[in-house]
Amino acid sequence: MTCKLTEIFGIDVFNEATMIERLPKKTYVALKKTIENGEDLDPAVAEVVANAMKDWAIERGATHYTHWFQPMTGITAEKHDSFISPTSDGKVIMEFSGKELIKGEPDASSFPSGGLRATFEARGYTAWDTTSPAFLREDAAGVTLCIPTAFCSYTGEALDKKTPLLRSMEALSVQAVRILKLFGHKEVSSVSCSVGPEQEYFLVDKAKYLKREDLIFAGRTLFGAMPPKGQEMEDHYFGSLKERIAAFMKELNEECWKLGILAKTQHNEVAPAQHELAPIYATANIATDHNQLIMECMKKVANRHGLTCLLHEKPFAGVNGSGKHDNWSMVTNTGKNLLDPGKTPHENVQFLLFLAAVLKAVDNHADLLRLSASVPGNDHRLGANEAPPAIISVFLGEQLADVLTQLIETGEAKSSKQGGKMNVGVHTVPEFRKDATDRNRTSPFAFTGNKFEFRMVGSSMSIAEPNTVLNTIVADVLSDMADELEKTDNFDLAVHDLIKKTVTEHQRIVFNGNGYSDEWVKEAERRGLPNIKSMVEAIPSLVTDKSVALFTKHKVYSATELHSRAEINYEAYSKTINIEAKTMIDMTNKLFVPAVIKFVTKLAESINSVKAAVPGADVSVQESLLKDTSVLLATAKTAVGALQSYVKEAADLEGAEQAVYFKDVVFPAMAELRAPIDVLETLVEKELWPVPTYGDLLFEI
Repeated sequence: MTCKLTEIFGIDVFNEATMIERLPKKTYVALKKTIENGEDLDPAVAEVVANAMKDWAIERGATHYTHWFQPMTGITAEKHDSFISPTSDGKVIMEFSGKELIKGEPDASSFPSGGLRATFEARGYTAWDTTSPAFLREDAAGVTLCIPTAFCSYTGEALDKKTPLLRSMEALSVQAVRILKLFGHKEVSSVSCSVGPEQEYFLVDKAKYLKREDLIFAGRTLFGAMPPKGQEMEDHYFGSLKERIAAFMKELNEECWKLGILAKTQHNEVAPAQHELAPIYATANIATDHNQLIMECMKKVANRHGLTCLLHEKPFAGVNGSGKHDNWSMVTNTGKNLLDPGKTPHENVQFLLFLAAVLKAVDNHADLLRLSASVPGNDHRLGANEAPPAIISVFLGEQLADVLTQLIETGEAKSSKQGGKMNVGVHTVPEFRKDATDRNRTSPFAFTGNKFEFRMVGSSMSIAEPNTVLNTIVADVLSDMADELEKTDNFDLAVHDLIKKTVTEHQRIVFNGNGYSDEWVKEAERRGLPNIKSMVEAIPSLVTDKSVALFTKHKVYSATELHSRAEINYEAYSKTINIEAKTMIDMTNKLFVPAVIKFVTKLAESINSVKAAVPGADVSVQESLLKDTSVLLATAKTAVGALQSYVKEAADLEGAEQAVYFKDVVFPAMAELRAPIDVLETLVEKELWPVPTYGDLLFEI
């Protein structure tokens, strides 16, 4: 397999090796300057690249190309065009121009714009992202050349998730390079953010999935009683893979490797039917593209195996939900990880300055980070005892926490705690060096050796927005630090004082304890840390004066783009809850009520039959069950009526007012309807229950 892996890795990517092979040297050098240095691309160069891309794609069986982009829907979009062009003799030739490579024109009016575009104003543009390589995708439509692009409106506003990410990457690079120049690193010309997103997901049998409207329409179960066994035995996590799952993972790996995705780790997760895939790090925009492709591949490959991949943050109540841990660091073009503390962090002044910058950024803009991890599904997960709390804090571990304590208390750090050796007490097991600090799975933003792990991100989300926020807030702090340090005559003294001042002023954001505890909620409140419990409560942070000043200063978002995104977020929340509520109403009226009526009718007939056959027979058990079931049925009917009226009232509202109504009124009413239905599931005989149960979905794979 090792030989095969090396042969197939990246074969569907127009990567550097392919460019070297197929492009004239002069063209290749010019394109590399655009990719690495941001130099303008000569249209003549684009023409040569387009022709080489076309020939490569056609040789691999491609008939169409598409500008592949990431609108505000959170998923990818594409419009396919064939390579054919008519000739005067009634035949066709295969053509693809530099102009077609650089620019596309999809209809922008049908994508979320948050009021940026009127419905009748349809023109939008996709623009080639030279930093992310083109790739081939094969499916039922054949082979298609996919060109990663940015997406903007006719008036220039970003309508996608990639454009702000690229802007934030440039902002971070500019400010980090300023700092590094002060440390004497004249050879550093750029700094990139390196990202490795871990992807959690569920797999269920497709035939069972198709029998549940809630999974089809909402991506999660809106009803469902817990089976006798859940995850309490802790026997699924890292357990051996079932044959069907292993076959899925094998094919998924191969699909990812062909696309140049460095799929590295796979395992069973905590909940039954839950799994994880983790790739090796890549620059943020490529990691974002790859993560979108991973999610698409998961769905496609699952379907081939008679499975369905669920990417919702909480597809099943009562068992762990799914996140997407976003591992983030900064790396220079010379290969230096700026968040690597080295063996003696207390002596690594450059590292301590960048660490202090991250602490200040997270403390100053915790609300924006919380928003960046917000989708409706994540509200079910954050704050529960399975995921990071909704309160943003930073875990540093014993070693770095001790270094900062020394700085704060004495003004100087003189030592760093070391990990030492680990001896498990068995002679045949060799000793090994242990890390200087433990991990903390309850922290939303944890330092894990040479990177920060942002653990709040939801499994269905694009990682573009979290990394856009991270890049921008850190760039802003580095900008202020550079402004201060560039004016000093004594850099060594100034940088020392700046580190001490920064970590002292922002030490409240550091918390190494149990983030799940009630005590931490009280302590966080005492420290003045925000506790933003829902997506709707987080959205206003996007358009505060502070946020507008931040993003416009670094040209990541305009004020108009920020307001449009706030509107899009409100709409997304309202539409999601509306779909879920209407699905619950539909399932209750068409499935559950008829099924329970059949059950109570059957039960009543049974009681009457027993009484007729055996006068005086004890039918108290049947009568008690009939009474309980009838009461629950009446409760459910009342609840569904209330939910219907609330959904109707919500339709007359809009924007923030509508989203708040869905959160405060409709969502609790959904819980009121679910409660009696879930109890009824435990009473009604299985043959009459109209949908597969949790036990069917989670364990029968």
